[in-house]
Amino acid sequence: MVEAEGRTFSFEGVDSIAPDVLETFEYEYPGREIVIDIETDEFTAVCPFSGLPDFGTLRVRYTPDRRIIELKSFKYYLVSFRNVGIYQEHAVNRLLEDLAACCQPRWMEVVLDYRLRGGIHTVVRTEMGQRPTEVSTG
Repeated sequence: MVEAEGRTFSFEGVDSIAPDVLETFEYEYPGREIVIDIETDEFTAVCPFSGLPDFGTLRVRYTPDRRIIELKSFKYYLVSFRNVGIYQEHAVNRLLEDLAACCQPRWMEVVLDYRLRGGIHTVVRTEMGQRPTEVSTG
């Protein structure tokens, strides 16, 4: 296995991610299709290779069925990633799994746009469900 050269920092495991803090409330217009678009530039986790922090912009778009994610609980959930060692490609999938389990949307997309690291810009995207026709992939 390849190991990072030089100093590495300790971090927590994925068991520290706290999906149990997520809360929802009822969507009172289940027959009306809407797209909820949530974005924050405060997402952070830790590279499990080096222990260095990864920072990025997180965008979650979804079409609710019957439940909507409560935003304060969403923020608490995101903070639980702060000291967790997780690869970028795994983080986007974990976010999708936890958020979709929480609110059971008709469609959801999660995009993590990480800040430059070593001159490399990474954007990781995943989705589930049927994308509404008026929603672009951008």
